[in-house]
Amino acid sequence: MKPSEILIKPILTEKANAQQEKLRKYSFKVDRKANKLEIKKAVEDFYGVTVVDVNTVVVPGKNKTRYTKAGFIQGMKSAYKKALVTVAEGETIDLYANI
Repeated sequence: MKPSEILIKPILTEKANAQQEKLRKYSFKVDRKANKLEIKKAVEDFYGVTVVDVNTVVVPGKNKTRYTKAGFIQGMKSAYKKALVTVAEGETIDLYANI
């Protein structure tokens, strides 16, 4: 798999930003089939940093309901795999450069 196929997008939330500043951990939405070694290599190739640790979690899908004029609508958010990547001391990833 190519690095662009493994890393889908970075997760930019308040919690993720706090982890970036304090713990040097960056969150990414990744392909469900990717393992930790592939994720580590993809981040190192794509961003040019040294990865110390990779933690993964499969975030389960959630049921969502909405009340509209047309009636009651039910659906489901899809599940995805999240990777928490810790980079080496003194290194950072600029996720806002492409925005």
